[in-house]
This record gives sequence, structure tokens and C-alpha cells, in this order.
Amino acid sequence: MKRHAVRSGLLWLALTCSTPALAADLNFGVIRHSDSATQDEAVLRAAIDQSDADNLGFVVANGIKSTAEPCSDQIYSDRKILLDIAKNGLVISLAASDWASCKNRAGKSVALERLARLRELFFNDDFSQGASRIPILRQSSTPKFRSYMENARWEFGDILFATINLPANNNHYLSEAGRNSEFEDRQIANRHWLQRLFLHATYKKLHGIVLFCDGDPLAPPSASESRGRSDGFADMRQRITALSKKFPGRVLLVHGPANLPARPARIAWRGNLGSVTANPGWLKISVRQADPMLFAVAGETAP
Repeated sequence: MKRHAVRSGLLWLALTCSTPALAADLNFGVIRHSDSATQDEAVLRAAIDQSDADNLGFVVANGIKSTAEPCSDQIYSDRKILLDIAKNGLVISLAASDWASCKNRAGKSVALERLARLRELFFNDDFSQGASRIPILRQSSTPKFRSYMENARWEFGDILFATINLPANNNHYLSEAGRNSEFEDRQIANRHWLQRLFLHATYKKLHGIVLFCDGDPLAPPSASESRGRSDGFADMRQRITALSKKFPGRVLLVHGPANLPARPARIAWRGNLGSVTANPGWLKISVRQADPMLFAVAGETAP
């Protein structure tokens, strides 16, 4: 345990105090799991093969399984093997289908147990998956938030990249009476994480921040969705918007689809805050230093 703490502390110093590399253009990929009722491995495998063939700095996997697939240890293990053999450094951004939507045979939620298993299996060191493992800093390096190892950050040039656990099923807000403990505890962790990310990027005078998550916290709920239930993304929407307004660079939010028909990917900008949907398959995004918008969708490929 002490050895892990020392290693995490050294990694924090290296990532926090190091001088950012010279600004340069960069391509990175985002792989999205299938939202269909079919098995997901073929979609993931094709997306990994196609992104492996491209010149990418890294890839983010937005979810590892579809909702239709079981939340079993076998599925998790099979996906880990598949993701580990990717040629690019591959960072996992958890989706609701990976844990928050999981139920046992009796129809009862097993979200907390499945989230714990995913953390144990995929987030037990300070590196990404894939053959070109990239060093990352996890929120769990802060003792108060040692459970939240899925929230991770890394830098390429003068851009900060980070994952944040915001599942698409209304941020896993439960409407049952009593304390909504998982949601409330994760809200505290996510507020702290966002604050640290923007402080760090501002202090180092970075040009941009890219956030990867499952749900789209910027999209207000429709009238039918909001009827009779609380908005689980309300706080995150307010905080991301407020922090972005104060940040001198550009902020890009990359998220999964909101149960809508897939459309060609494009970045929707609101001031310096942009949002883009990663549809099933894989999406390539470019960082273009000469472009005033900084970020651009370079192309989308669906297997």
C-alpha cells in the first residue's frame, strides 16, 4: 500500500509539474460501444482494428459493452483482453451499460457491486490499456476519493484530457425515498474532480480541456423526461458551464448518444464550450493549433 502511495505521488508530481510539450497538432480516437440488442464484441473489435490502422495519439473507449449484454465477470474479462491488445494507448470511460444499468436475474440493481468489480479489473494501476500504455493520473490518488479510480486525466502537448463518470441513465439518479447515496457521493467526487481539472489547466496555461463521459450533461431533459423525476445532470451542467466560462481556452465534451438516431458527428459550440456525440463505431477528432476553434471532427467510421 505504501509503495502504491509513493508511486502515485511521484506520478502526480510528474504530471502536475512537468512542462507541457510544444504545441502540436494531434489526432485521437473515441470508440463507442453498440446500442443495439446484438452482441457488442464485433463492433468493438472492428473499431479497434480500424483505429489501430490510423495515426492516433491515443483512443478512449466510451463503454465496453452494450446494454443487451450480461454484466458478467466473463464479459468484463473478455473485453479487457480485447482492449489490452489495442495498438494505441486506450483509456476507458465507463458507460451506464457497463455498471449503472446492471441487474441480477431477479431484476434488482447490482450497480454498486459491478462498479466495484470494474474498478478492480480495469483501473488498478496508473496506465491506460493497450500496447502503447500512457501514464495517467487517477482521482484515487487523492485519499478522500480513493474509490474513484475511473476518473483519470492525462496531457498531450498543451491539452488536458480527462474522463468523468457520468452514466447516461440520468446520471444514475434514483428516485426512491431515502438517501441516494451512490449518486450523492459521486456528485461530491465529480465536483472536486472538475474543480481540480480546471485549476490545473488554468495554472499551466493549457489551451484546451477535453472531457469524456457517457451521458450528455449539457442537454436539458425533455418535457417528457423531466415529468415526475429530478434532473440528475443539473448540477454537472451548471458546474461545467460555469467553469468553462472562466477558462481562457476551449473546452470540448465528448459523450455518447442520448437514445436518438445516429447523426453525422459535429461539434456544437456554445461560446468556448463544445459538445460532440460519439456514435457506435469510432470517431476521430483532431487538435489543430492553427484553427481558432482548436478542435475538429476529422472523420467518423462505423463498422
